[in-house]
Amino acid sequence: MKAVQVTRFGGPEVLEPAELDPPTERDGFVLVDVDSAGVNFADTHATDDSYLSRQRLPFVPGAEVVGVARTGAYSGRRVVALLGSGGGYAEQALAPASLVFPLTDEVSDAAALSLVLQGTTAWHLLRTSTRLGPGDSVVVHAAAGGVGSIAVQLARQWGAARVIATASSAQKRELALSLGAHAAVDVSSTSSADEVRDLLRDANEGRDVDVVLEMTGGHVFDGSLAALAPLGRLAVYGLASRTAPASVPPVALMATSRAVAGFWLMHAVRRPEGLGPAMEELLSLVRAGRLKPVAGGTYPLAEARRAHEALLTRATMGKLVLQVAAQG
Repeated sequence: MKAVQVTRFGGPEVLEPAELDPPTERDGFVLVDVDSAGVNFADTHATDDSYLSRQRLPFVPGAEVVGVARTGAYSGRRVVALLGSGGGYAEQALAPASLVFPLTDEVSDAAALSLVLQGTTAWHLLRTSTRLGPGDSVVVHAAAGGVGSIAVQLARQWGAARVIATASSAQKRELALSLGAHAAVDVSSTSSADEVRDLLRDANEGRDVDVVLEMTGGHVFDGSLAALAPLGRLAVYGLASRTAPASVPPVALMATSRAVAGFWLMHAVRRPEGLGPAMEELLSLVRAGRLKPVAGGTYPLAEARRAHEALLTRATMGKLVLQVAAQG
């Protein structure tokens, strides 16, 4: 089968087209003939082995696919699947049976790929990690990206009083505003935590914020934490800058009644209910036209390298997709 393989760690240049044997069927897994695969920022961490789960060479990247199930309860049906250990950049992939969800025609490949990893991450960040409440103010960093663009929409639907988006270009900020953000600002031009704090407070009409979804790291994390109101909650789910923030002494959290939560979707996957509740609600919202995942561009499978380059240069918005199966 055609695939994209990593045989050495590095940047986008290590993504190489390859001919590989198809995956071997296993009990508890579903074999999927892949039509489309999703591309995530976490994939760029996998290629240089800087992600939470360490990689073993060689490997095929890719965390989610849309295609036709060849085994399992949904055999013969179009499905979206989250892959437990990669393998999505290929013509066939194996997915844990509990992470395979049937699709209806109203849900496009790009929308489905947006939901199964990034959408469920946004859902859990707001529902589980920060417990968003009606009337809360919410900062969504990287609001034009896959997680951020969905989080902005969910926060509005779930009663946030003010949604503040951050994005690095005017076009991205305009997108965030069109998705429902009340304000959109640029923290990429800042160089200190104080600048970030003041920018976020100003965007919240001079007040501290209640919730922050943070995935940048460095001084952006530090400033976001400083902008939290008492009893405010910050959820960190990425380190896009690859720069660690300052350490957070417990006494500083106590003195301000602020909370910091880490989030990795794999821990939600391992809960008894898995991703079922999140996917059920997200798919329902898409079918009803109340949630509109943002399609960010489609690349041929052999050009996965170009997709990663676009992600790393912050040149993308929404969900990036690899077209795996030939179009009829």
